[in-house]
Amino acid sequence: MAIASFTDNDTLNLYGYSFFPEEWSLEAYEFLLKQSGVISTSFFNSIFVTFAGTILGLSTTVLLAYAISRRDLIGRRALMFFVFFTMLFNGGMVPTYLMYIQLFGIKNTYGALLFPHLLVNGFNILLVRTFFANNVPEALLEAARIDGAGELRTFLSVVLPISKPILATVGLLIGVGYWNDWYNGLLFVTEVPYYTLQNFLNKIMMDLQFLSQNMSVTSDVNSIIANVPSSTVRMAMAFIGTLPVIVIFPFFQKYFTKGIAVGAMKE
Repeated sequence: MAIASFTDNDTLNLYGYSFFPEEWSLEAYEFLLKQSGVISTSFFNSIFVTFAGTILGLSTTVLLAYAISRRDLIGRRALMFFVFFTMLFNGGMVPTYLMYIQLFGIKNTYGALLFPHLLVNGFNILLVRTFFANNVPEALLEAARIDGAGELRTFLSVVLPISKPILATVGLLIGVGYWNDWYNGLLFVTEVPYYTLQNFLNKIMMDLQFLSQNMSVTSDVNSIIANVPSSTVRMAMAFIGTLPVIVIFPFFQKYFTKGIAVGAMKE
């Protein structure tokens, strides 16, 4: 993908994908740089939404997971049922769209990119709940309570410090979900200032596809289409979209592996 994005468009169309292309070119990135204003805005939106969404999503997930991991919580089984229920069923696209647009009024706001679909995930909640239930000793919690710590202090000072693997794992899952998300933008965003990087790249791809499928138009448009490196631009967009995840993942890999392995084990 990365090599294809630096390949000459005609060479790519003629010879296909190769680790050693016949001719190298930066024309795909030059084409994207012409959209630098929108790209910078969408890049900022993606970073902001990913950061804010990860903080909000991780906080919500951890708090609910800790609550349902406590065996003495009244209504614990009902809460677990509702969490599991959301993994099997949803309200459907049209009711969800109408609810967020008419009831919450989040169209063309950052809330549209943060709250629908991604903020709370049943799988993540059950993963963290299993970790808490199996890896937080009850004796440690009792010792904290004997020392006078309340539930919140116990959670912040005792539970969270020994839960770094699962926090890093779920944080990575939530962050990647927000970074790669284009569905919320497709449904709820129509104004360019609120485009994320994925929405902007998807728009460029759709525009290129539309132009290539409607070549029976004027000669001016045909000349524009001929000068657009459509194949390599697609590769460049995919590379730009995945590069941050590729860079960040190695730093979380050890936590990710341990968090998934330990969080998925049932006592």
